[in-house]
Amino acid sequence: MNKKAQNLLMVIPMAILLFGLSALCLLKKETAYSEDERRVLASRPELTADSLLSGSFMTQFEDYAGDQFPFRDSFRSAKAFSALHLFHQKDNNGYYAKHGYASRLEYPVNTKMLDHAAERFQYLYNTYLEDKDVKLYFSIVPDKNCFLAGTNGYLSMDYSALVSYMQEKTSYMEYVDLFPLLSLENYYRTDTHWRQETLIPAADRLAEAMGTTLSHDYETVTVEEPFYGVYCGQSALPLKPDTLRFLTNDLLNNSIVTDWDTGSPKNSFMYDPKAALGRDPYELFLSGSSALLTIENPSGPVDRELIVFRDSFGSSLVPLLVSGYSKITLVDIRYIRSDLLDQFLSFDNQDILFLYSTLLLNNSLALK
Repeated sequence: MNKKAQNLLMVIPMAILLFGLSALCLLKKETAYSEDERRVLASRPELTADSLLSGSFMTQFEDYAGDQFPFRDSFRSAKAFSALHLFHQKDNNGYYAKHGYASRLEYPVNTKMLDHAAERFQYLYNTYLEDKDVKLYFSIVPDKNCFLAGTNGYLSMDYSALVSYMQEKTSYMEYVDLFPLLSLENYYRTDTHWRQETLIPAADRLAEAMGTTLSHDYETVTVEEPFYGVYCGQSALPLKPDTLRFLTNDLLNNSIVTDWDTGSPKNSFMYDPKAALGRDPYELFLSGSSALLTIENPSGPVDRELIVFRDSFGSSLVPLLVSGYSKITLVDIRYIRSDLLDQFLSFDNQDILFLYSTLLLNNSLALK
């Protein structure tokens, strides 16, 4: 074979590949949302003289090209597999898997974020709680890395330092320690969250601290559809799905759940079966994120009320506290401004629980 033919054998496939991919990029219909990554994808930027001269067009186009690339999910999976199994990297873009559990590295402790969270809590205390007849409690939920990262050679936060720092900043509250009651088995393998069916000891510990007692007469219900947690798509790793279970009984079935997210009452669910089939099956618990939610227990202790300032970890734990109260109000200040709370709540003769995960505390800018 002469040199010209050899060159053609090299150039032609490369030209087909380059022009073929370019044509696919131009013809491919934009994907607005990535179900795997659970995020909105970049769309094609508008070309204007200003955007071209400022350089913003090329920056936005780079994001668009990366998000809308043909066969993107397949390439992501191949890249993750190669990084971990061929090149023996310990993680892929911060995601890793050990012993069947997937997680994302969270390191180091970010004191600026802890300060922001503490400032928001202090504002709530100074504005609404300081001179009221209320009892204040604070509990921190460790993320999965607490039990998975350090023991497997990954960088891990100093959780003791984080807890001590937050305790010092929130000395006006009684701290309830859940760490000794938890282990890796309390968490889903493919998701950030903890498994409700394993949380009865944690709920009992909180109830004991707050001076109430809980019922343990639960039926465990298993969702038939497999649960692919957030790390399945975000890590692009081949992970086996989890099983989603929830605890229920007549008391929970008869409780009245009201969503005040829009400022007007709307009937909601303790457990939402439709959400288990949606983008985030964990939203089965209390229908997912909501700014303001109330749970009324007609058979609960008279005049015992609980207000829980919480993140998403509270969605699966709070149903286990319902038997100890006649009314529970859940407040998520990621979705409602703290200075608006007096329009919806009055604080008097209640237990107040601040229940937050280390993930939220260490990335707290969402708290308003």
